[in-house]
Amino acid sequence: MTPRTRRPARRPVVTSLVTVGALALTGCASDAGRDAGSADTSTSPDGAAAVSEKSGATGANAASTTAETARETARARAEVKKLGTRRLAAQLVVPDSGSVDAGVRGISGGYGGVVVMRSALTRGSSVASDAKKANGRYSAAMRSSGRAWPAFIAIDQEGGPVTRIDAPLTRFPAAMALGAVKDSGLATHVGRASGAELAGLGFTVVMAPDADVTTPGDPTIGVRSPGSDPARVARTALAYVAGYRQAGIVPVVKHFPGHGAVAADTHKGTAVLTASKAALEKRDLVPFREAAAAKVPAVMTAHIVTKAVDRTRPASQSRAVTTGLLRRQLGFSGLIVTDALNMGAATAGLRPGEETVRAIEAGADVALMPPDPAAAVTALEKAVSSGRLSRGRLEESAVRMIVALRARKPAVPAAAPGSNHAVARRVAAASITQIGGTCGGRLVGKAVTVSGGTPADRAEFTRAVRSRGVRVGGAGATRVALLGGGAYRAGSGSASGRRTGTGDVLVALDVPYGLASGTAKARLATYGRTPATFDALADVLVGKAKAPGRLPVAVGSSKIGAGCG
Repeated sequence: MTPRTRRPARRPVVTSLVTVGALALTGCASDAGRDAGSADTSTSPDGAAAVSEKSGATGANAASTTAETARETARARAEVKKLGTRRLAAQLVVPDSGSVDAGVRGISGGYGGVVVMRSALTRGSSVASDAKKANGRYSAAMRSSGRAWPAFIAIDQEGGPVTRIDAPLTRFPAAMALGAVKDSGLATHVGRASGAELAGLGFTVVMAPDADVTTPGDPTIGVRSPGSDPARVARTALAYVAGYRQAGIVPVVKHFPGHGAVAADTHKGTAVLTASKAALEKRDLVPFREAAAAKVPAVMTAHIVTKAVDRTRPASQSRAVTTGLLRRQLGFSGLIVTDALNMGAATAGLRPGEETVRAIEAGADVALMPPDPAAAVTALEKAVSSGRLSRGRLEESAVRMIVALRARKPAVPAAAPGSNHAVARRVAAASITQIGGTCGGRLVGKAVTVSGGTPADRAEFTRAVRSRGVRVGGAGATRVALLGGGAYRAGSGSASGRRTGTGDVLVALDVPYGLASGTAKARLATYGRTPATFDALADVLVGKAKAPGRLPVAVGSSKIGAGCG
């Protein structure tokens, strides 16, 4: 989720309070044209408040949780009944905050929250304190508007290439690094650590983790995915979810029904998932089926056309995919959030606001970042007055949203920015993967030269090896090539940097596919470029540590699971 364009979030004309609804409908593409006006209460919003994933809540504890959820649902239903239709429609819209002042005005006017982008925050060391102040203002605006539930204050903070706030927050590698470690519980530590720092800044929602099953031809997800093995992806994603929930932040599992086998970029235009239904069942849907069974709080729908289910509309606007497949077939009962609706694949050929009506009509609960938020509210209001959507449909979505936000119950205290570097170092040390050279032996001489990567990559590499007594430059130095390509730059249509190189040692900082060929005596994958990553890499290069990671994707003749670990 990254915006293609941004317009200031205009204040909707509202007079009351807020909400949104979600339903369950049919499971086949031929139902895409059925009436969307009547609410289907066969899928309740209760799943949004489930407290833990496969946590063993049984007997009295399970009964207590169910009773509490029922009370919270009834409370939310009573609250949304009091909202005027426009205010109810606005609750389901969560725009890009734009400036902080614009975000405050939008929430005061009825929007359900904001998505905080880096551009709304100042640069430099004060970014964390600025974010905390801004989020405090958003929460205050929610209360002052008369709504007694939390604001949906969200951030795209996956780790790796999708990190909206870096320093002073702890920098974590991409999800593929967690897919490379033996212990999936490390992902729980990362989710808890990152979530606690975000919660300390006042965020209530994180747009993570990524549950896409990546493939070699995937240009947009790459290292954001835990890997190419569906079971591994599912385990890692659910471990992340557990950590985020312990931190008291709502995780949004994305991008349903799976973006890892799509060759195009939804930021730019139509993207099609061509896989058969059998392939979907075997690969892409596996993590989401597990997520639904584990009652994760929220799932994000992608703007990809899923040909096996609906050949015309993107998943985020398809009843057959959103309601039929996710709600009905997979049994997901939590909050459904669209990917950013200002992306090219969501807006193509539609008048302003229509993309939002179609998303809610399809079964989504939260319309994220529509290109014209005020037009989206107006379009929803008109859809109700015309009978295209029922008010009850919007109410069900609003109830889910409120219940999910109120269900946050932190099991750990909020954390100060940058207080979890030990967790980042642990992940980096556990994920470095070696598929060539002597395992555990020294891979470089007393001096090295470094090529490839970005200037920042080379600077971090130089710092790390020098601190371990290795000179940089000079005759006879071991040649280390950093393969920096493969990390997608949203909306650019291409990956960053180059994915190939030559040297005595090849190091892939992003996707590891560039390690498939060459004559290097050692090939390593790091799946990230954080300071902790380079420190762990340097330890392996000088023989201080063994590379314990296992490939989470196949690289040439090296299969998933290959490595020194």
